This record gives sequence, structure tokens and C-alpha cells, in this order.
Amino acid sequence: MKPKRILLVRHGESQGNIDKNIYSEIPDYALELTEKGKNQAIEAGKKLKELASDSKTAFYVSPMWRTRMTFEGISKSFHKDKINYKEDPRLREQEWGHLQNAEETKKLYQERDAYGIFYFRFRNGESGADVYDRMSDFMATMHRDFEKNDFPENMVLVTHGLSIRLFLMRWFHLTVEEFEKIKNPDNCQIISMIKNEKGKYELENPLETHEVYNKFHRPVNF
Repeated sequence: MKPKRILLVRHGESQGNIDKNIYSEIPDYALELTEKGKNQAIEAGKKLKELASDSKTAFYVSPMWRTRMTFEGISKSFHKDKINYKEDPRLREQEWGHLQNAEETKKLYQERDAYGIFYFRFRNGESGADVYDRMSDFMATMHRDFEKNDFPENMVLVTHGLSIRLFLMRWFHLTVEEFEKIKNPDNCQIISMIKNEKGKYELENPLETHEVYNKFHRPVNF
């Protein structure tokens, strides 16, 4: 049974969001939420509970610590018997390599922006295309779960900014150029997809976009 809503939530403000130098000391997966991030998670939980009402909700969560902590904050608004919880490593953040020097990482980001976010692969890490592939694989599992008769009316993904953008790209069959124009959601921003009368999902609010310039972008003309 397809859920009534699919809700995508980026984690709350993390240590890495306020101090890029911390990536040289702490592995990306171990970064935690700031106090502000914890409060954002609690507030997101209240909003999600309003959307879910008293219906059961299935949560799929990235295993990184900041997303786990975000779920913990969100879950404060829900009764435990109304939640199905699963961690899925395919929802993790794009891998940027191992411990990173801030100056080197800044240079890599500049190279990535010039090359194209979707295709650029970080050394010892992933490209956006790699994340797209694992997101596609996750969706196959997700659709199998939808076939269960007792699947909840609401489904929430607690994940990362780029992962959300690539989920939307895969779901709505966006082009690479359309993907690169989508802005990352803010910390704990909720993106809601609601099922219409035809059983298709529509975004309840338009995505925020920005103009990007990449000299290698080429629109399809037909």
C-alpha cells in the first residue's frame, strides 16, 4: 500500500555545518548535532506529527550520527507504537574521502563546482552519480515495502541535503541540469510529497532553485 505522504527531512545543524575544520579531526559519520540542531529536530518532529496525525509512520534513517540524533529529536513527538524505524546505509551522505584538511577541501569544492556536482568524484569518495545509483537501489527496496498490506500511511526519510536532491531527481526523472539547479534544503527542512487521486506523488511546495553556470551544461533540444 503506497503511503499517503512521503516526507524528506535533512538532519539538524551539525558540528560540520558551523566549523569546516572539524572534518580534519572527526570522521564525517561521527559528527553530532549542535544544541541548535537538537532543537531543530524537536521542532521538525512537531510539524511531522501534525502531518501524520495519529497514523502510523515509517522512518528510514541514514546511520550517520547527526541523522540518528535528528530522528531521536523527531521521535519525541510520536508514540513508540506509531513508529516503524529502519536504518539504511544507502541514505548516508556523499562520501568526500576520509579526514579532510579544510583548505584542501575548499579547493576540491571549487573544482567540483566548476566540473559539475553530479559527475565530480572526490578522491577516495563518491560522485553525485554514485549516490544517485545507491538511491535508485534504495527505492527498489522502498517499493517492495509499499507492497506490504500494513505499510503505514506516512513515510519519512531522515537523511542529507544532497541525498534528498538525488532522491527527488530519481523520483521525478529530472535531468542532470535540473538537479544541479535545486538548492540544498535547510537543516530540518521538510519536503512533502503527497499522493494524488491517480496514485502519483506531487510536491506540496515548489523546490527552491538557483541559477548555476557550468560551461559544459548542454540542454536537450528536440
